[in-house]
Amino acid sequence: MTSASPGAPRRPRRVCLLSVHTSPLEQPGTGDAGGMNVYIVETASRMAQRGVAVEVFTRATSSEHPPVAELAPGVLVRHVVAGPFEGLGKHDLPSQLCAFTAGVLRTEARHEPGHYDVVHSHYWLSGQVGWLARDRWGVPLVHSAHTLAKVKNAALADGDAPEPMARVIGEDQVVAEADRLISNTDEETRQLVELYGADPGRTVAIPPGVDLARFTPGDRAAARRALGIAPGAVVLAFAGRIQPLKAPHVLLRAAAEMLRRDPGLRARLVVLVAGGPSGSGLAEPAALQGLAAALGITDVVRFLPPQTRDGLVDVYRAADVVAVPSHNESFGLVALEAQACGTPVVAARVGGLPVAVADGRSGLLVDGHGDAQWADALAAAALAPGRRDELAAAAVPHARCFSWDRTADALLDTYAGAAAEFADRQRQAMRARLAAGMIEP
Repeated sequence: MTSASPGAPRRPRRVCLLSVHTSPLEQPGTGDAGGMNVYIVETASRMAQRGVAVEVFTRATSSEHPPVAELAPGVLVRHVVAGPFEGLGKHDLPSQLCAFTAGVLRTEARHEPGHYDVVHSHYWLSGQVGWLARDRWGVPLVHSAHTLAKVKNAALADGDAPEPMARVIGEDQVVAEADRLISNTDEETRQLVELYGADPGRTVAIPPGVDLARFTPGDRAAARRALGIAPGAVVLAFAGRIQPLKAPHVLLRAAAEMLRRDPGLRARLVVLVAGGPSGSGLAEPAALQGLAAALGITDVVRFLPPQTRDGLVDVYRAADVVAVPSHNESFGLVALEAQACGTPVVAARVGGLPVAVADGRSGLLVDGHGDAQWADALAAAALAPGRRDELAAAAVPHARCFSWDRTADALLDTYAGAAAEFADRQRQAMRARLAAGMIEP
């Protein structure tokens, strides 16, 4: 168990995590489950390994969900009934926040005061709940946005709807109220400060990590056999939710351009698309399948359902290159996972991807989403064996710079600092009230 250094603020004993719109128990890669789910699972588990009790509150989406479930030793998931179990998307959830908040507060009220030492909210919906819980419980609020409406709206994908003003206002409120804001990168810190007026002194950049025990280099031939792919194939892969924001269509169009340039490649090319429909991409993968047909590449494209973590290992190891063509990514966990498996990444130069991918060393970054430029980058990384091997060799050490243990330790230190400052402000406020005669000594 890791402890704080002598003289450092005391780390928390018990942490409340809020994840209103998606449960850490859900399978990433479909619906609203994605990188945030992985983030919560990995950091909560590692905080528990350090002796911190963690409770995650999420909205119950099925009558079959137990009130409390164990995610990992020391980590409990509490399912709060708030609104109908099914049929609610993220845009419908603000109307259920009062009911969700009431459920969270009722749970805490069953304990002695001071049960939780800190509240960490994930995504703006949870931040609205965390703001009220912070004031009721007298503990600091730490908030992770994961994605930002103003950033997303500034780089909308074709066919994607802008985030509503209610979310923009809600994010502004949470940014103003949080005692600490956790960003993934310095770029996200800049966005919070410039677009939302965040206090730089309350904003901490803590990069996410990768499960370095699970995502490792391995037998590519075995991974290809598991997926039914020929040993000599050229494999381009995409893993993630099927929605315009993640832009899997960019990979398909680039693959079609590669075949146009080199028709002989068709006999060897395999394009893997692993994931399920999400958000405004609910018509997909049917829409992607239609695009593949329109491009004349149905024979080289294979659609896989959302993969388990171990299933993703096979996808990454089987690929010559993993494509991350998103229009916006606060970080890009897929890019890190693929590199940890020894597979180079071609990614869009957006958000946190320039941190997740070492351009020219562990992968290549692409400006824009044009067919030609993506075909150029994918061909450079996948079709030149020497270059592909160079990128693969650097991918693993780059990924090893990021670990969930490091992320969890940084979060715990941030919690401790926020709690110490929060307690100091409370003492100062008490002294001021005493001096003003507002309360009796």
